[in-house]
Amino acid sequence: MNPQSTTTFSLVDRGLKLDTEADTKSHTADLESSTSYTTILLNGNTFGPAACTHLSPLLARQTNLSTINLADIFTSRLLSEIPPALSSLLTSLLPLQKLEIVDLSDNAFGLNTQAPLVDFLKAHVPLRVLILNNNGLGPEAGANIATALSALADRKAEARKAGKEEVPGLETVICGRNRLETGSMRAWASALRKHAGGVKVVKMVQNGIRQPGIEHLLREGLCGCEKLEVLDLQDNTFTHVGARALADVVTRWPHLRELGVGDSLLRARGMGMLCDALNKGENGELRTLRCQYDEIDSKGVGKLWSIVKAGNLPALRRVELNGNKFSEDDEGIEGLRIELEKRREDAGDEGEVEEWGIDELDELEEDTDEDDDDDDEQGSEKEEEGEEEVEREAKAVEIVRDAEEEEGMNVSQKKDEYVDALAEKLGKAEMV
Repeated sequence: MNPQSTTTFSLVDRGLKLDTEADTKSHTADLESSTSYTTILLNGNTFGPAACTHLSPLLARQTNLSTINLADIFTSRLLSEIPPALSSLLTSLLPLQKLEIVDLSDNAFGLNTQAPLVDFLKAHVPLRVLILNNNGLGPEAGANIATALSALADRKAEARKAGKEEVPGLETVICGRNRLETGSMRAWASALRKHAGGVKVVKMVQNGIRQPGIEHLLREGLCGCEKLEVLDLQDNTFTHVGARALADVVTRWPHLRELGVGDSLLRARGMGMLCDALNKGENGELRTLRCQYDEIDSKGVGKLWSIVKAGNLPALRRVELNGNKFSEDDEGIEGLRIELEKRREDAGDEGEVEEWGIDELDELEEDTDEDDDDDDEQGSEKEEEGEEEVEREAKAVEIVRDAEEEEGMNVSQKKDEYVDALAEKLGKAEMV
């Protein structure tokens, strides 16, 4: 690598196992000889504490650094190794005032290991894009991360008030496959609300968030994010409770381009609510709608087609509906297919086919009314209990966190039967 001809330093996906300073030094000569890097990619290797101690001053010298990828850097490491290694790396990044994009996906940041990350997130004012996918957070650590982001909003506000120039907003939050569950949604809603003026992209897929948590997140957090462009909450649980909340707030996002609510039990009733909201014409920039495996029937498809036909979604170009309950030759599907293809031709777009039209409908189910009836019967009960469940589960998370602070140790490291029982109860509640 010639440091004079590139601004990217990369060890990406080499599968290196770096334990000592000597191990690491043979791969970091360019970092030692240049301070001009704007992007550093260390993902796909594994670093021990000594290796991170060696890396830290080299990273701290990169004053032009804007992007760092630290995904999957602790594979095979002992639980005790991760906090000091992570602390070395993140502490070295704090002085870097141009570092806006941080990816820490595919690392284990549960209760035992999340503290250095929490400290970093509270303090790194330049942060604009945070990517945390598949970190095994759980609701307690997830709430800690969200609380840290709330503190970050305060730090950003203080920096602007002090006259600091170019303080970016937190624009992108990607936190998927992390078992955030309903119990952490109060903290996440608060964090997103505090960053509402800047947030453009939120992706929280496959987190085990049930309908009360989805409702709380939408009504108390995302509702104020008027600059929102991408929202992906796929593979959580909506039912009509979450769908009603989505319908109530979606019109507040005039710049929304992508909406992902697939595999979320939206069902026919929920799809109807969403369509009624979209029919108001407030989402004229929406390009992509993802509603696969949502138990949507022909009526729901027909409603969507009516909106498109009426011109109330003029920018729509991609609809994903596989795994729902209608036939492939459904009248609404045919209408959507023809219209979206016409739009592609009119736009003269020769790009990726996957960006236009309807997805492959190879896993459709037969339409029945039984599930909708069940949804109606259970939905009212869920709606009444929803906010109480958020309060109850969030309270359990707070009790666990308070107990940790009082004892000066992590829940999983202590023998307090009461706190352990609360944590277990919370876990079981999310499994119901």
